[in-house]
This record gives sequence, structure tokens and C-alpha cells, in this order.
Amino acid sequence: MIVLITYDLKQPGRNYTPLYETIKSLGEWQHPLESTWFVQIDEETDLNEVVELLKKSADKGDLFFAVKITSKYQGWLPKSFWAWLDPKQK
Repeated sequence: MIVLITYDLKQPGRNYTPLYETIKSLGEWQHPLESTWFVQIDEETDLNEVVELLKKSADKGDLFFAVKITSKYQGWLPKSFWAWLDPKQK
């Protein structure tokens, strides 16, 4: 399952490397936009678990949104991202 993770980080200038490393540890990932990641995770993984894990590497007040990607999506992003998201388009 591919999950979109997006966030609003409230502490400017803070080192958020631990948060980014946490996101990368979830599975194969793409980071096509500044505050947006797509991560391939196990089907059994609950989105609440994902957000709780992210919160451990974030500051109080940071905001997160995670959603499972379905078959309907559209955007203007690099071709390499679309090939990763849907290998049938290669």
C-alpha cells in the first residue's frame, strides 16, 4: 500500500532530520514535494501507527496527515515519480 504523508512543521530552523529518517524507515519512499512524502508500507500497517511514530520525531504543534493512495490521482510531478507510483506506466 502506498501512503501519502504530508505535514506542517511549526519550528522554523529546527533540525527535522530524525523525522525524515523515520519516514524513510517506513519503506520505499519518494519525496516529490517539500512537505510531501509517498511511502510504500505493509498492508497490515495502520495509519494511526504511522502518525504516532512520526509524532515521536516531531515537535508539539507539528501537524501530520496520512492517507492511503487509491487508483484515482492526478498531478504535475516528475515522470520518475509517476513510474514509481504506478510501475505499469513505465
